[in-house]
Amino acid sequence: MPDISLRDSTDADIPAITRIYGHWVRHGFGSFETDSPDEAEMARRREAILAGGYPYLVAVDGAGAVLGYAYAGPYRTRPAYRFTVENSIYVAPEAGRRGVGRLLLPALMERCEALGFRLMVAVIGDSGNAGSIGVHKACGFTHAGLLPAIGWKHGRWLDCVLMTRALGDGSSSPPD
Repeated sequence: MPDISLRDSTDADIPAITRIYGHWVRHGFGSFETDSPDEAEMARRREAILAGGYPYLVAVDGAGAVLGYAYAGPYRTRPAYRFTVENSIYVAPEAGRRGVGRLLLPALMERCEALGFRLMVAVIGDSGNAGSIGVHKACGFTHAGLLPAIGWKHGRWLDCVLMTRALGDGSSSPPD
């Protein structure tokens, strides 16, 4: 995929990130939000992720257009969860099936591993989200659980699929 490269996100990416996320809020089931956040809110969320020391990446085409983004954040706030991250990946609708997610997720995992995290959790909205489930499975995630009918959106009940993948030594040794 020579026409796609990855880099750290910048403030200038916020309009594209907002557009991509807004599409999936309005038309998909991957996000359980029902109203699309504006650019100011998406910028605030990105800044909170970065301020926490977590990675926030974008995939761009040869012209620099943002095709997708991925970030990791805390899975939960309690101290015992401090070595676990949750990932989020969103791909522009026009860039689907081009391998964007399969580029973003391994890069995100590598960054999180380098930061000392030991487990990545995917909380996938909609058990019918074959694309996201497939990308995670291809990157070594395994099924960890299902939360049935946990959300209501677009006139239907939605499940959440939980998948996990060890990072680094995983649970085979104590953290540093």
